Amino acid sequence: MKRSRRIYLLSPKNLSPETIAVAFAKTSRSPKPFDEIAGELTDEGSAQFHEKWVVGYGHSSVAEHAVLHLAMENVSRLAIETIEGNRLASYTEKSTRYQKWGEDAFYLPDELKDHDLAKEFKSTCSRLFSTYLESLPKVETWLKTKISQEKNESEKAYDRRIMSTAADICRFLLPAASLANVGVTMNARSLEYAICKMLSSPLLEVRAIGERLREVSRSETPTLVKYAACNEYLISTREKMRRYVAQLPQNGGDDFRLISWDEGGEENILAVLLFRYSKDRSYQACINAVHNLSSSERENLVSELMGERGRFDQPLREFEYAQMTFEVVMDQGAYFEFKRHRMMTQTVQPLTSTLGFAIPKGIVEAGCEGVYSSAMREAASLYERLSAWNPDVASYIVPNGFNRRVLFTMNLREAFHFCCLRAAENAHFSIRRVALRIAETIQHIYPHFGRYLDVPEGITSHDVKDEYFSAAEVR
Repeated sequence: MKRSRRIYLLSPKNLSPETIAVAFAKTSRSPKPFDEIAGELTDEGSAQFHEKWVVGYGHSSVAEHAVLHLAMENVSRLAIETIEGNRLASYTEKSTRYQKWGEDAFYLPDELKDHDLAKEFKSTCSRLFSTYLESLPKVETWLKTKISQEKNESEKAYDRRIMSTAADICRFLLPAASLANVGVTMNARSLEYAICKMLSSPLLEVRAIGERLREVSRSETPTLVKYAACNEYLISTREKMRRYVAQLPQNGGDDFRLISWDEGGEENILAVLLFRYSKDRSYQACINAVHNLSSSERENLVSELMGERGRFDQPLREFEYAQMTFEVVMDQGAYFEFKRHRMMTQTVQPLTSTLGFAIPKGIVEAGCEGVYSSAMREAASLYERLSAWNPDVASYIVPNGFNRRVLFTMNLREAFHFCCLRAAENAHFSIRRVALRIAETIQHIYPHFGRYLDVPEGITSHDVKDEYFSAAEVR
C-alpha cells in the first residue's frame, strides 16, 4: 500500500508544549500518525508521561520538543548576561543603536537598598545617564559635519542614521545597571538548566528572575521545569575558586593573543572532506594524500572547494575540525555583542573597572571628552568601594566603555560566520575591531582558507582603532 507523505504542524495554539513533546516522544514506539497520537493525549496524561520518562528515567531529550517564548522586561543588562548564557536558545534584546535610555532607566540592586553607598550608586547612575543624554545631541551635531545626506535620502531617514551613529558612540556611558527588555525562545530542557543557573547566582536580581521564570514556565510546562532548583555544585565551585584565585599574584597581559591553534588545521579539513566523499578510504589514507600534495596542488584543491561558494553560503561542517583559542581584551559594549556567538566556548572574567576604559574619538571631537572621562572615573571610583564590600553587586555600576578580558575557543566554520557579521561595515566599531583582528590572525595561520573570509578589503583592525578610538584610552 502506498503511503502519502504528510508534513504539518502540531500547533501550540491547539496543544500545550508538554503535550506536543509527548506526541513526538511516542512516535518511537507507536506506528500511529502524530496528530492521532496527540488526539489521544490530555494535559494530565502528558504530565504523568513526563514524570515517569523525563524526570524518573532521565529521557531529557523529550523536553526539547516543548518550546517556550518568554518576554522579560526591565531587567538589568548585567542580569541579561546570565539569561543569555545558554547556548541552545534564541534572544532578541533592546538595542543601544536604535533606542535611547531615559535618565532613570537603571536598576537599583536590592543588596544596596539599605547600604551607605545606595545614594551614591543612584547619583552615579544618574550622572552617567545625564552625560549620555547630554552628549547625544552634541555628537549628532558633530556627525552632521562629517556625514552628508544622501541624494535620495529623506530628512527623516538621514536624522535616523545620524541618531543611530551617535548612539553607537554614546553607548559607552551606559552602565550594566541599565534596564532593557529581552525576548527568549528556549526549549524546556535548556530552560530547566537556565533556571538552575539563575537560582544559583550571587545576585538577588538574577535569583528573583529565576524564581519568576520557573513560576511562569510552570503554566505551560508544569512538569518539565518543576524540579529546577538552586545548584549547590555551582555555588560551592564559585566560592572555592574565588578563594583560590585571591591567593594568586596580580599580573597584566596582552590585549590580544592567539593562545593555541590546530597547526595542521587546513590539512585536517581537506583530509576530512576527502574522507566524507570517499567510499572506503580511511582517514589516515586521506591525510596521507593531503600531505603528498604540492603547495600548488593544495591551493588548487582549496580553490575548487571554495570557488563557487556564495557570500551567504556557510562553509561545510568539516571546517569545524580546525580550532583556535584566543584571549582578547574588549570593551563591555563589544562583549555584549560577542557573547551572542554561542557556538564558541567562551569564558569571561567579571565586569570590573580594573582594565580601564576606552574613549571614542567621536566623544572627543564633539567636545564631550571632559564630562565623559569625569563620569567614567566617578563610576570607577564607586566600583572600587563597592567591590571591597561585594564584587558581584559592584559590576552594576561599570559602564559599557570599560574593558574586559575574554578567553574563547572557536572553530574555523564559526570564525567565517563571526567575521562576516562583525567585521562588516555596518557593525559597531568596537566589535568590528575585534573581528578584523581575529580575521587577520586566521589569514596568517590558515592562509589557504583565510583568504576566503568574508571581510571588507582594504581596512584593518588598526584602521578601525585609529578612526574610531582616541589614543587617550585610560588604563
